[in-house]
Amino acid sequence: MRYGALLLMAALMQFDAFAQQKAIDAKPKKISPDLFGIFFEDLSYAADGGLYAELVQNRSFEYNPADNRDWNSMTAWKYQTDGFGYGTISVETANPIHQNNPHYILLDIQDAGQKGVGLENGGFDGIPVRGGKYYNFSVFLNVISSQPLPLTVSLVDTKGRELGTASFTASAKGWKKYSEKIKVNFDEDSAMLQLLVKSPGKVGIDMVSLFPEETFKNRENGMRADLAQTIADIKPKFMRFPGGCLTHGDGVANIYHWKNTIGPVEQRVEQRNIWNYHQSVGIGYYEYFRFCEDIGAKPVPVVAAGVSCQNSGGTWKIGSTGQKGIPMEDMDAYVQDILDLVEYANGPVTSTWGAKRAAAGHPAPFNLEYLGIGNEDKITGVFEERFRMIYDAVHKAHPEIKIIGTVGPSPNGEDFDKGWKLANQLAVGTVDEHYYEKPEWFLKNTSRYDGYNRLNSKVYVGEYASWGNTLFNALAEAVYMTNLERNGDVVRMASYAPLIARIGHTSWNPNLIYFDGKHVFPTVNYYVQQQFASNAGDEYLPGIINFTSADTTAGASCVKDSVTGDVILKIANAGSTQLFGTANLAKLGKLAQKATFTIICGDAKVANTAAHPAEVLPKTTVINMPKQWKFTVPAYSLSIVRIKAGK
Repeated sequence: MRYGALLLMAALMQFDAFAQQKAIDAKPKKISPDLFGIFFEDLSYAADGGLYAELVQNRSFEYNPADNRDWNSMTAWKYQTDGFGYGTISVETANPIHQNNPHYILLDIQDAGQKGVGLENGGFDGIPVRGGKYYNFSVFLNVISSQPLPLTVSLVDTKGRELGTASFTASAKGWKKYSEKIKVNFDEDSAMLQLLVKSPGKVGIDMVSLFPEETFKNRENGMRADLAQTIADIKPKFMRFPGGCLTHGDGVANIYHWKNTIGPVEQRVEQRNIWNYHQSVGIGYYEYFRFCEDIGAKPVPVVAAGVSCQNSGGTWKIGSTGQKGIPMEDMDAYVQDILDLVEYANGPVTSTWGAKRAAAGHPAPFNLEYLGIGNEDKITGVFEERFRMIYDAVHKAHPEIKIIGTVGPSPNGEDFDKGWKLANQLAVGTVDEHYYEKPEWFLKNTSRYDGYNRLNSKVYVGEYASWGNTLFNALAEAVYMTNLERNGDVVRMASYAPLIARIGHTSWNPNLIYFDGKHVFPTVNYYVQQQFASNAGDEYLPGIINFTSADTTAGASCVKDSVTGDVILKIANAGSTQLFGTANLAKLGKLAQKATFTIICGDAKVANTAAHPAEVLPKTTVINMPKQWKFTVPAYSLSIVRIKAGK
């Protein structure tokens, strides 16, 4: 009896879900053109040692034990005296380049020996270089002794073989930037950078930098080309940055302040990362905005809601100091900082902060449309008071900005309910929902947004992922994403998280893209996200795709891109048997007789890894497309059919 009752209950629930879907699918509807995007957070060495193309680690000698208990100003550096030279080396703070960058190295070379005396840096797990390529070196030097100092900068392999070198002379009293171009003659995956002073003297050294000449879009202070291109190839409609937990930080003192990240890199305020490493902020707000523009994604910056992470001072497992608020006497200034951010992004060059944007090299506005306030915060009185202050000020000064609120770290529970209550009271335009769940959760919750009130706040699914990188995980997400499209009138945006992670330094798993110093390894989940984002539409067309039998492990959607006129069908099958159905295209008007057909399929447990990076890849062909299309899709597959408008 009990088993029979469970079967009946399951059947009724499935019937109810299909009834709701039928109601939602009653007629075509406009859906968000910004539905699928990306979320970048600096964890797992996503920025320094990752997307940021800088090859020198701890370039400004600002590492310290607060970042990591085993670190200090000389972490990643070696005092180099291999040619029998000698002298002294010390870390100083008395006369820095800028007060925001207090530490530097003071070398007192008493005998340069056969090779010179100086510093060596091994980068992030070694510096990968390629023969025939050029690398841009720069350093700030302050010559304290009376005579000019000859220097060489070289890239060498682990045995000391020279891969490329350049020489120059430093003579300036006071800090001056010196730049050289190094041509590398041989490939090497684990090179080291050496900076050697070739004669006796005393010199201050800071901001030792090495970039590949070829950055993404050839930008100065730019992004790593292959990793940036892999992100760009998703074709995201937006990018959320600079984080989640990174944004509200580990305690009030660790809250991310955007103003600390702009201007000349040697004047930016470096900071401990909540994920227990260091932020050089070489990728600052200017670079984030520029990168969004370069990949065609709308910028979605997220600022702290005046409170720190509720896990400050501890972990999810063992407890913590807890959420702390910026003192109320400091909140007016903090609110003004956020208003200044909007001006920095959108203000004219005649405005205070628009002028700073222009001075950085971008006179035109960045066209900021969205602003997130808070990140999966605990909804307390401390939070609510500060959120209301920020929300009211931004909404009053900039009604054109779409504000995104927060409803806690889970898809349900106390913070979720309190967050939604606050959002409805304030009529917040969009709220940010987060969930990391098993793939089965995604398959069981495909009707999650069917019953959401279309008159209330819209939804941004700012962070979501199933726990794994197998094909089954990716397909469970794909099934769920077809239903995000079906509910694209209430779900305004969605982004898988986290985006990228350096192998050997992962703070969180799974991730969408893994990488090391030389290669990029997209997961199967990546290819699913790519297919949805690059085949998005702005109108949902109901009743086009029908399965011959109901299946809770399958999902389908049909959308139209009003710009191109293309119609796109998506059929996701996370089940163990093949799937049959029909697509009635007759009522969609004149369409091309052929279509591009892309499929991702394979064994459920297979995954793309560093050792086997191409186990599952999309395969594209051209097929005939009749008005009444009968289809069969394999088990464990995602099929994308894109049909151009007829002529």
